[in-house]
Amino acid sequence: MLHETGPVEKTPNSDRLCAQAEALLAGCDDAIANAANLSALIYHSFAKVNWAGFYFLRNGRLVVGPFQGKPACVEIPFGKGVCGTAAASLKVQRVADVHAFPGHITCDPESRSEIVLPLVHRGDLIGVLDVDSPEPDRFQNSDQRLLEKLAALYIQSLG
Repeated sequence: MLHETGPVEKTPNSDRLCAQAEALLAGCDDAIANAANLSALIYHSFAKVNWAGFYFLRNGRLVVGPFQGKPACVEIPFGKGVCGTAAASLKVQRVADVHAFPGHITCDPESRSEIVLPLVHRGDLIGVLDVDSPEPDRFQNSDQRLLEKLAALYIQSLG
């Protein structure tokens, strides 16, 4: 199910959204609280998104953290699927068609495209930021740049 909360820009205004994120994250260094607020901000700011959230690295696997959207896979093996590949490679994975991605893990069959950003804090991978869409090829360069800025703000909030 796709959420629609009125007019939402496909790619929101970067400066405005980053300012909102900074305000939400200011004064708090709690990883869970900040992930909860940031996932809600992303979910409600980007059009045609059906999931936005975090997976955190725990004992060699990615475990679901705060998110917005339908229930998610609880665990993702390191190196498997789009999230696991982003974590293992430490590279953003922007996938136009998840069904064509080798080893894709289906958490929501309605998702068609996905972008996953690895989160590195003090030189260590701590998890990934994951955003899904039911629209094929939903995520463009502008979305990636904005999500990279938001991920950096999240990492900075952790101190």
